[in-house]
Amino acid sequence: MKCCNYATVAALYCVTAGAAFADETPFLRSLAGDWIGGGMMKRTTSSSPINLNCNFKTQANGEALSMKGTCRGMVVITRAVSANIKANGAEYAGIYIGPSGGVSGLQGRRSGDAINLAVRWSRVINGDRSASMTIQRVDDNAIRIRTVDTDPASGEQVVTSEINLRRD
Repeated sequence: MKCCNYATVAALYCVTAGAAFADETPFLRSLAGDWIGGGMMKRTTSSSPINLNCNFKTQANGEALSMKGTCRGMVVITRAVSANIKANGAEYAGIYIGPSGGVSGLQGRRSGDAINLAVRWSRVINGDRSASMTIQRVDDNAIRIRTVDTDPASGEQVVTSEINLRRD
């Protein structure tokens, strides 16, 4: 009987260890492609939203994802944005270059169809250097990129950008 219990424990260990080091390549590959869409962004947590039209080219190479795009707001303002992230087991890390051009750090994990990332801004934004970003596969041909920051006056969480994209 002890033999069977040890075998069961060993089998469970192998299954859970395998899940902990799951290959992220198929998920990242599902995010690759040319994307178009729009959304909004706020310069600060208290400002009015600016409507955006965006296009992105996303490439997956193994457990690395590169997103390069441009977003246009207020008809005349066009800004390049990009993110480069890499999976290492269950952990993700990388960089984000936003409309201001600063290089910000990203770190987090995937949960289901969403990569949840902590952002470490390159400079103080909305009273600190922290926010969160989610890159979510909504369906086979749609993704959402959302940034949430804390309003320094109220302490409330505010969506400061949301871009909804469809595969081109």
